[in-house]
Amino acid sequence: MAVEIALTVEGAENLQQALQRLDDAAQRNIQEHLERWAMEVREHARALAPVRTGLLRNSIYTKTSGWTVKVGASAEYAIYVEFGTRHMQAKPFLRPAVEEHLPTLENAILEALEKSKTEAGLP
Repeated sequence: MAVEIALTVEGAENLQQALQRLDDAAQRNIQEHLERWAMEVREHARALAPVRTGLLRNSIYTKTSGWTVKVGASAEYAIYVEFGTRHMQAKPFLRPAVEEHLPTLENAILEALEKSKTEAGLP
């Protein structure tokens, strides 16, 4: 003998649509906020990078894909400047820029989620 209880939630379709809008908006807004954050980190890293010819500074880049952000430098010698060698003292420029902006990353994501809730029509 089986026992069943069936529940029907009124307005479930509206909620489902709002959640789908929230998901779409959240992905878009978070990516936009992450891109903006990464650009700030990149500009700070460029200001910290030692300059002789400008190649290192100009090679600093950002890449964002979904929820992944990369900030780096493509100059062949960038790793030696960042971490040093046994013959050369490190002159970090990427790590300090990321570390200084890391506390603002959480706020950027929270702002994106709040914006997404508003766009989706959720309280």
